[in-house]
Amino acid sequence: MSLSVLIGFLILTGAAAYAQTLTGFAFGLITMGGVGLTGLLSLPDAALIVSMLTLVNATQMLLKGWRDVAWSQFRLVMMASVPMLFVGYWLLEWLAGSHVDFLRLVLGLVIVVSSLQLARKPEPLPERSGHGSFLFFGGIAGLMGGMFSTAGPPLVYHFYRQPMPLVKVRETLVTVFALNAVFRIGLVEVSGNIPSNSTLSGLVAIPAVMGATFAARRWPPPLSPATMRRIVFLLLFLSGVSLIAPAVIHLWGSHP
Repeated sequence: MSLSVLIGFLILTGAAAYAQTLTGFAFGLITMGGVGLTGLLSLPDAALIVSMLTLVNATQMLLKGWRDVAWSQFRLVMMASVPMLFVGYWLLEWLAGSHVDFLRLVLGLVIVVSSLQLARKPEPLPERSGHGSFLFFGGIAGLMGGMFSTAGPPLVYHFYRQPMPLVKVRETLVTVFALNAVFRIGLVEVSGNIPSNSTLSGLVAIPAVMGATFAARRWPPPLSPATMRRIVFLLLFLSGVSLIAPAVIHLWGSHP
């Protein structure tokens, strides 16, 4: 990884960690969207590094916040998320081999749909959802996490509708992301797809992630949560569209 690529990756992951700490989501989406647009890394390699950096960010956040995790809902989500994570990872490996443009198209669609979903403030429910709903959204999150290390959007939407304190919502989401990252990293190692040392040099972004996480907690911007969500939405939507357009053009051109 060249110095210019490394600097770009540091800036990208720092911004993503800052947004994640303030909103409880978006680290994987921002990082994968940026990588997809710039081609800094292959998508499978980027997904692995995102998993590692997500674990760093989550561990730092949970040092004080683990007591607020809603353990009952956490267990339900993980029961469905882990099996589907394996399915998502298999799909990534299959598509990355000979269907790269289609993979970029899928990533772009995931980012656009997620941004549209996250732009809307979820309407709170009068009472907590049943067990089946947590299993369902956990399964979707696992599939997305296995493919792109972006398990956030479906769970964010579901959890933010629950009549639960926001601190419980945030810490539960972060715990899910952390454990998913552990499983995904283990899956990559078992399958023998560890990237080269050059690619793994991207892990020097760990200090950037830790610094951005600390900065977001210590010096949050003078913006309302609604404004922050709109900024994140705009960034995600534009990056998703920018991924979709060239992929569609290339796929269309290759199939006259």
